[in-house]
Amino acid sequence: MAKIKNMPIIAANWKMYKTLAETEKFIEDFIPKVTDSQAHIYIAVPYTSIHTAALKATGSKIIIGAQNMNDASEGAFTGEVSAVMLTDAGARFVLLGHSERRRYFNESNQVINLKVKQALNNGLQPLLCIGETQEEREASETEDVLATQLSECLEGLDEKSLQTLIIAYEPVWAIGTGQTATPEIAQETHLFCREYLTQHWGQELASHIPLLYGGSVKPETAPLLLSQKDINGLLVGGASLQAESFAEIINSVNSQPVDA
Repeated sequence: MAKIKNMPIIAANWKMYKTLAETEKFIEDFIPKVTDSQAHIYIAVPYTSIHTAALKATGSKIIIGAQNMNDASEGAFTGEVSAVMLTDAGARFVLLGHSERRRYFNESNQVINLKVKQALNNGLQPLLCIGETQEEREASETEDVLATQLSECLEGLDEKSLQTLIIAYEPVWAIGTGQTATPEIAQETHLFCREYLTQHWGQELASHIPLLYGGSVKPETAPLLLSQKDINGLLVGGASLQAESFAEIINSVNSQPVDA
């Protein structure tokens, strides 16, 4: 499968970090560092920072998004946030199915499926996270786990519905551990995902869905990961919290060959 053409996606997940003041300062410091970037830049900020970040990013290349949402459009769900609220605040995409949501908040593939549909119905671009644990990898269950996650999280969605979907492969064993899958392991897994999408939704769609790698991505590991033909971008955690390191990762795209 050929690498998707043109600009890769470099996405940040800030998790539960940054106040409004810290968000403003980051965006102000960050924008001048990526003016010549050849990447699409996505930043998933905390709910409280969405509106501020979207305003500060106006006129720049930065796309602001959220880290989660409820699967209902509205209702008596204390502490929850809907897709409509996110778009109203300025979000344009939303992370769904992150391993921390699955692990700490018991989100099932079925719940994530409802969230994907709700996002699509309200004009939010879903960035679906999938990945296996260390135990599952050691038991040679990686492909079974990923196939199940893709099947159940995308159940009931047709080719037209999935045209704006982004998928991030994040091996759970590499998130926040300092471990990063080798470029070869990452490519092998991304190729499996691409072939699964081709089998179930057709080659045309599969060739256009961006597949990102996430899991302890650092400036020094980014270039080799991005050089793999089925890796179309990166989802960055800790290294995205500093403007300098995140900009370095983004600007490493400029050194990658672009397919003709």
